[in-house]
Amino acid sequence: MSTSQRNIYLVIGGSGFLGRHIVQDLLKRGDSVAVFDIVQRYDDVPFYSGDISDEVQVSQALQRSGATCIIHTASPPHGVEDPALYWKVNVEGTKAVIAAAVANKITKLVYTSSAGVVFNGADLVDVDERLPPPEKPMDAYNESKAKAEELVLAANGQGGLLTVALRPAGIFGPGDRQAVAGIAKVLEEGKAHFQIGDNTNLFDWTYVGNVSHAHILAADQLVPPSDEEIKARAELLSVALPSIDLTTGHHCIPTSEARGLGPYVERPPNADQLVAAFESGTQPARPLVRSRFDPLSDSSLERADPSPLQVAGQAFFITNGEPIYFWDFMRGIWRLMDPEKYPSRSNIVLPKAVGFAVATLSEWWGWLTGKEPTFTRFRVTFTCASRWHNIEKARRVLGYEPQIGLEEGMRRTVAWLQAEQAKSKSS
Repeated sequence: MSTSQRNIYLVIGGSGFLGRHIVQDLLKRGDSVAVFDIVQRYDDVPFYSGDISDEVQVSQALQRSGATCIIHTASPPHGVEDPALYWKVNVEGTKAVIAAAVANKITKLVYTSSAGVVFNGADLVDVDERLPPPEKPMDAYNESKAKAEELVLAANGQGGLLTVALRPAGIFGPGDRQAVAGIAKVLEEGKAHFQIGDNTNLFDWTYVGNVSHAHILAADQLVPPSDEEIKARAELLSVALPSIDLTTGHHCIPTSEARGLGPYVERPPNADQLVAAFESGTQPARPLVRSRFDPLSDSSLERADPSPLQVAGQAFFITNGEPIYFWDFMRGIWRLMDPEKYPSRSNIVLPKAVGFAVATLSEWWGWLTGKEPTFTRFRVTFTCASRWHNIEKARRVLGYEPQIGLEEGMRRTVAWLQAEQAKSKSS
C-alpha cells in the first residue's frame, strides 16, 4: 500500500489559489481529501468552515474528516490594509493548527511558507536554505510567514508529528487573481511600455501545478527515513543532477563518452559509439565535485542537525528552476494576451533611482488624499531585485522536478485568464 493510500488529507485554505490545485491533484490520484477554510467555493469534497486561529474549530475539522495529514496553505494575500491580519492568520493560526494536530495525533503537517521569508530588498542570487531570515523583514507578510515557518519546524517531533515547510517563489497559474491579474491590468491600462530598472535581474516564477506537486511529494516523503535511505541519498550526491530543460529543450552536452567527432586526423576506434550516444540524447552521469562551502558537502552534512537529507524538520525552496529576467516574464504574458497590440510602442526605461523617487511621491500623494497608492517603493524594490533560488535540496531529498515549464505555464495561465474574461463579458 502506498503512502498516499494510507493518508486522509485536510487542506487548510483549500478554497484558495494554491489550495484548490492541491485538492484537485489529490483527487486525480484517488486520495481522500477535505477542505478547511472560511469560505466554500467548491462542493466536490467535504468542507469544514472555521477560523484557523481557533484551535477548537481546527480540531473539530480534523476529527470529522478523519485526517492523518494536514496541508496548510492558508494565508491572506499581499497588500491587505490591516497588517495585524497576517499575524492572526499566519502566526496565531499556525499555532492553532500545530496544537490541534498534536492533540489529535496527526502524523504529518506540510506548511506553505514563502521564498520571501529571506528577502529584505537586497539581491538573492542562487541562495539555498542556509540563508536565515533578515533582521529587518521586507514587510508584515514575510515577517509573519517567517515566524509561522519557525513554529512549524520547531514542532517537528512533538507528539509524533512530522513537519516540513515549502518555500515557493512567485507562484502563478490558472486561478491566480493577484500576480497575473495585476500584470493583465497594466496592459489594459496602457502602461505596459514602462520599465523600471535595467532588466538584468533574474527572477524565479513558479507554475502553481509544480508547487502543488511539491506539496504532495513532501506529504508522501514525510516519514522517518531509514539509515539505508539516508545513505543512498548521500551516495548520489557525487553525481550531478540533469539540467531542467522543460522550456529550453534537451541538449546533450559533449563528453568523453558521447560527442560529435568534429575534425580529426585519425578516426577514433569507438567513433560509432561516441556519435550514437551523442545523437541519442542520453546524457552519461557526470561526477560532481563539492567544496566545503556547499550545503550538501560532507563537512556541511556532518555539522547539520537535523540532516538535510531527510524531509522532516526541513525547509525547501520550490521554483520552476528557470529564472528569467523580470520584465521578460511580464512581456511574455502581455504578448500572449494580445499579440497584435503588444508591443504597440517602444519601452520607456526609468532607472531604479527615478522609480524610487516617483514611488515616494505616489505614496505621499496617497497619504494626502487618503487613497491607496498603486505605485510604491515596495513594487520598485520587487521589480528590480535579483531573486532566484537553489532547488538542489528539493530535487535530491523530495525528488521534486518541475512538471510544467515556464513557457507552457504562461500559455495555460493566459488561456485561463482569457476564458474568465470571456465569461464575465457574457454574463
